[in-house]
Amino acid sequence: MLHLDLFGPFRTMSLGGNYYALVIVNDFSRFTWTLFQAAKNETFYSFKKLAKVLENEKGSKIVSLRSDHGGEFQNEKFEHFCEKHGIKYNFLAPRTPRHNGVVERKNRSLQELARTMQNETSLPKYFWADAVDTTSYVLNRVLIRPILKKTPYELFKGRRPALNHLKVFDCKCFILNNEKEQLGKFDSKAYEGIFLGYAINSHAYKVYNKRLMIVKSLCILYLMKLT
Repeated sequence: MLHLDLFGPFRTMSLGGNYYALVIVNDFSRFTWTLFQAAKNETFYSFKKLAKVLENEKGSKIVSLRSDHGGEFQNEKFEHFCEKHGIKYNFLAPRTPRHNGVVERKNRSLQELARTMQNETSLPKYFWADAVDTTSYVLNRVLIRPILKKTPYELFKGRRPALNHLKVFDCKCFILNNEKEQLGKFDSKAYEGIFLGYAINSHAYKVYNKRLMIVKSLCILYLMKLT
């Protein structure tokens, strides 16, 4: 069972051009996915892409969904998808967000923690998506479900998460200069950057390169120093 909710729009466009965040929570493990999008009408395609990944990864199908009556969820595309795959769709009664408390509480935690991280570091507001994404990544690995005594990551993945790679959001880092042109004897061997989080599809960090003004995914070998 998956709980779905969309929060936004944010006043500031993220660095990737997004205004919304789709939050999906697995009912049993409480493992959370945050998918960022530019408009509400992208919600179904974001969910469909994740659903296919989950079915391939776990070897099982989604049984049911739960969300509010927002137009991004209650539409013909979602209805047709659920009918085709035999998924039961549970909508909340009008004006009863407490009935979808699992994802509503998760949304509040993500927003409050991300806001705290940004205010602490004084990063520009367009980094809000990176702050939310990093918050979700960390919570999946450190929160303990009271009854089961395990983290969401352990319940969903079946193994304990590694924590020794976790770093402080917005800490200063130095990116090894591996450009093809030959460096002079006194040229800098590294660029200063800002640590923004963790890459989803690889064992790498997301770093904002101040010199090139772009976000890159870099492996641990290129992350020379974090303070």
